[in-house]
Amino acid sequence: MPRSRRLVLGFWIATALFCLQIGFTAYAQLRLPQVAEAFTHLGFPAYFRVELSWAKFLGVVLLLAPVPARLKEWAYAGFAITLGSALIAHFSMGDGPQVWSWAAGTGVLWGLSYFFWRRLHATPASA
Repeated sequence: MPRSRRLVLGFWIATALFCLQIGFTAYAQLRLPQVAEAFTHLGFPAYFRVELSWAKFLGVVLLLAPVPARLKEWAYAGFAITLGSALIAHFSMGDGPQVWSWAAGTGVLWGLSYFFWRRLHATPASA
């Protein structure tokens, strides 16, 4: 398998898993009462949970759609800020790994997706 095909495959696997995870968390934030309670536990207002969910859905669309690279960079940056902030919020409340591990795992998927995306844009396409 040529190098560029491996990069493309790695990108799509990591990005699909990342987008599924982010999409699930956005849905859970909107629909599941225990997730709403977690936001309250962290001290966030209810409107922020809704706003964050819709921002996540928009970010997923930007990562999966054929949009300019600058928009994808902004989506990746927004997700990095979101995931980092989630970890900080959980750590500051003294939550254990059973709570913050979802954000950490999603951060790993984010890192893989971003790594492959950057590599794809640094490597000329081969036929």
